[in-house]
Amino acid sequence: GEDVTLNAAMGYWLNTKGNQKENTATGRQPDENYSREVMQLMTIGLVELNPDGTEKLDGAGAKVDSYTQSDVSNLARVFTGYDFNQSQNQPTVVDGRTIPSTTFARLPMALTESRHSTLAATFLGTTIPANTPGPTALRIALDTLFNHPNVGPFFGKQMIQRLVTSNPSPAYVARVSAAFNNNGSGVRGDLGAVFAAILLDDEARGPQGLTQPAWGKLREPMVRFAQWARTFGLVSLADTWKIGDLSNPATQLGQSPLRSASVFNFFRPGYVPPSTALAASKSVAPEFQIVTESSVGGYLNYMQNAIRNGLGSDLQPAYTAELALVADAAALVARLNLLLCANQLSAATVAAIVAALNATPITAASNDSARRNRVAAAVLMVMASAEYLVQK
Repeated sequence: GEDVTLNAAMGYWLNTKGNQKENTATGRQPDENYSREVMQLMTIGLVELNPDGTEKLDGAGAKVDSYTQSDVSNLARVFTGYDFNQSQNQPTVVDGRTIPSTTFARLPMALTESRHSTLAATFLGTTIPANTPGPTALRIALDTLFNHPNVGPFFGKQMIQRLVTSNPSPAYVARVSAAFNNNGSGVRGDLGAVFAAILLDDEARGPQGLTQPAWGKLREPMVRFAQWARTFGLVSLADTWKIGDLSNPATQLGQSPLRSASVFNFFRPGYVPPSTALAASKSVAPEFQIVTESSVGGYLNYMQNAIRNGLGSDLQPAYTAELALVADAAALVARLNLLLCANQLSAATVAAIVAALNATPITAASNDSARRNRVAAAVLMVMASAEYLVQK
């Protein structure tokens, strides 16, 4: 938590950088951006949760807020006084030009105590006394958030959504939440135990989800791209890895690392596609928030070129094992089914892809371009199939 809070990029993005204590003469108050988002997005969420991730309700059946505006304002005092650490900057001279140092971007932000609020901070049932030193106040604040009962179900459910299924059962969430609360040895927040609980749970590994339409998750475009690159040995011939911004949904992936449009990420964990069967069943499908008619075509067109030609002249896939199977369409598709889909392609989809490949036979006389074309076509058809796009 402290590493994230004091990260220079986080400070820039959520206004902790340069955040100053209150000034009664001018009316200035600490910026509340990070204090709000560290609760809303990163730790406890907007409403109180049961251990199974369901929302707590009060006596009138209404949701219970997990924090108040007073909590936000008080917590904001803790995050004052921090700014970029410029102490190790060493500008570089290249061809007579002075290049500013970027060392500060790799260092935790530094505290200037004179800019840090000395007022008491009361939030979430905890009070940090007045005149508490900045580093101590920060540790108390982050420990308070870390030990909040919402963290296990809030974090656990979203990790299940990212890794396994958009709609986990409350029992599944409860098991993951329990692993967060106690790894079996009395340790809270052991992420190894949390991810083991997510990935090894019966609900994640059992066959029952394979036949349930609402089970699983849509693969994010950049996750598909990364899987393709890792699976087929993408290399940067110049060792520069200049992939660039892939955010354009009409011509690229509609998603690019570290380039979400807001602090709320690319999509909301509770997004429901309107006027769909998912909406009728009150199911969520977060990744569908970035799916449009344009993005569907953009993904296919971009990947068609990337799969066949790589990215420019530098980034090239190997396809070594696939080219060795290129003359046997069935064997080639079987390999792709295993590597990309964990053998989840239906027999009908496999047959359709094999038939399409066999329409252009590969023989001993086929040149390297024709062989690579067949591999690229097979990869594209698999990565365009619904059974690939929805991970189960």
